Amino acid sequence: METQDGFTPRGGKLEIEEGADFSPKFDADGLIPAMTVDATTHEPLMLAYMNAESLRRTLELGEAVYWSRSRQEFWHKGATSGHIQKIVEIRTDCDQDALVLRVEQIGAGACHTGRNSCFYRKVVAVDGVAKLAMTGSGKAFDPAAVYGKS
Repeated sequence: METQDGFTPRGGKLEIEEGADFSPKFDADGLIPAMTVDATTHEPLMLAYMNAESLRRTLELGEAVYWSRSRQEFWHKGATSGHIQKIVEIRTDCDQDALVLRVEQIGAGACHTGRNSCFYRKVVAVDGVAKLAMTGSGKAFDPAAVYGKS
């Protein structure tokens, strides 16, 4: 049985944790976090949010569609940049309130800063103080050229 949002109504704990029905739990704002990782390298690419409609669009298109909290609009990843994320697999956690999207990243990168991944820095301790250190090889594309802004 589908609800008006297109997903199976949430049942009891056993059904949610062990059953075959996809019953995503959206937060009070109607969103669910979606961690996106490269299906081949397993590198974390980005963290974004989906609402019921963007999740439905993702399932229909086979490409990642998110909900932009800052712009309050749908965000089909790659629509502007050409850096599309083709869905390989979508996983949900035990209580279905978080998603992991395994994707084939098409194009130079996933991050609006011009890098392959939004997770391009790691936290390190330097003399007892938390600092950030770069993890990757730098920018993969010029974001000003792709997005028309700096």
